[in-house]
Amino acid sequence: MAKPLAAGAAAAVLTIAAGGSAVADGGTGSLSAQEIAKKAHDALYGTSSLHISVHGRFGSRGTPTSMDLTLDRQANCRGSVSLGGQGSVEIIKRGGKVWIKPDAAFWKNQVPGGSAAEAVINGRYLEGSSSDSPLQGLSKVCDLDSFLKTSTESGTSGGRLTKGKVTKLHGIEVVPVSGVRGGQRETLYVATHGKPYPVQVTVKAKDGTTLATVGFSGFDKPVPSSTPSPDQAVNISKLKTQVGPAAST
Repeated sequence: MAKPLAAGAAAAVLTIAAGGSAVADGGTGSLSAQEIAKKAHDALYGTSSLHISVHGRFGSRGTPTSMDLTLDRQANCRGSVSLGGQGSVEIIKRGGKVWIKPDAAFWKNQVPGGSAAEAVINGRYLEGSSSDSPLQGLSKVCDLDSFLKTSTESGTSGGRLTKGKVTKLHGIEVVPVSGVRGGQRETLYVATHGKPYPVQVTVKAKDGTTLATVGFSGFDKPVPSSTPSPDQAVNISKLKTQVGPAAST
């Protein structure tokens, strides 16, 4: 569920940046569109951790989906994924352990037999190994290396890019770089001062409707290390014992 969302989030950045030429030294805002995109690509790949926020409509049904997640190259993460009215889930991953806290709508719409599981967990986290189902699928979104690799595989070579005027976005001076893929316009906003990190990507339809907005921040800042205490969680093995495997798959 979360993996395609994560892939789509960075695919726009990496697709726009694909095929960029070598970059000479100098201010980011004075470079060509291709050079700016290449710098943003390299900065994204060079980070050890980041915070990503995604808002848009994904999947064949155009389900409103959002993600707010901090993740790193050790596959640690903390944040949440929401499927609009279909439910949302908090996720914490530290090493090989995972904690998730779905809301009532998620249990009802996303998990077979979820009502029985929800009653047992009673507002606590469900904990287990990243190899346990359903934790395995959700935990895949936490790996920054996998995130970037999947995004690269999802993208195609970018076409002609255009550079816009330097502006401010969320208080940060940025330069926009735009390209068209599959009839959709993708605009990458790149910081002009310090490292040329991507700050935001917007994806718009032909009619100008915004389909998705992806924000990047917190580069190289560690994922919060705190995890739920034992009394705040129910182990997945206990859940399977009490409600059976159907409610935990």
